[in-house]
Amino acid sequence: MVKVKFDEKKLIPAVVQDAMSKEVLTVAYMNEESLQKTIETKETWFYSRSRQELWHKGATSGNTQQVVDIRYDCDQDALVVLVNPAGPACHKGSYSCFSDSLLNNETPSQSNDRFAIINVLEETIAKRAAERPEGSYTTYLFEHGLDKMLKKIGEEAGEVIIAAKNRDPEELRWEVADLLFHLLVVLREQKLPLDDVLNTLKERHSK
Repeated sequence: MVKVKFDEKKLIPAVVQDAMSKEVLTVAYMNEESLQKTIETKETWFYSRSRQELWHKGATSGNTQQVVDIRYDCDQDALVVLVNPAGPACHKGSYSCFSDSLLNNETPSQSNDRFAIINVLEETIAKRAAERPEGSYTTYLFEHGLDKMLKKIGEEAGEVIIAAKNRDPEELRWEVADLLFHLLVVLREQKLPLDDVLNTLKERHSK
């Protein structure tokens, strides 16, 4: 294992990030033992500075974090832990501990990034999957499982075909939007990052 650098208290900060949505979920600390346990079990273990003991994320709540990768910075004194979360990361029941902003951030419609809404949708779908708020259509899809999601994709794909055959741009716009949303839901359920799909497109384009 690479020799990472622990501070004077024998700790190293660990930024926990959703491997799919790229949302930062929490920041915690690891000592050598918790880092080793994280590597061995492929689930996050941290060191509590207040209790001065190891703690296994999700041991009591069930909201574990499956480790996909652990990266270290150029100084080897900080970690980014990429995970697939099995529920909220925050003890308050939120998807991320970083839910509030000090700044008035741009809405997707105000951003110059034409794909900003995709990032927002990925984050929202990830939050719904973790928090399962009542009354949410996305919650409904996750509660009913993969078969329901796939049925919706089949329905929306059929409606895209009909709209295109009818040469109705307004209808086509709505149906393609529905199809894209349901595809993102299935990618989340399958734990397949959209980045992997985009990389496949890049690889095909380069050939």
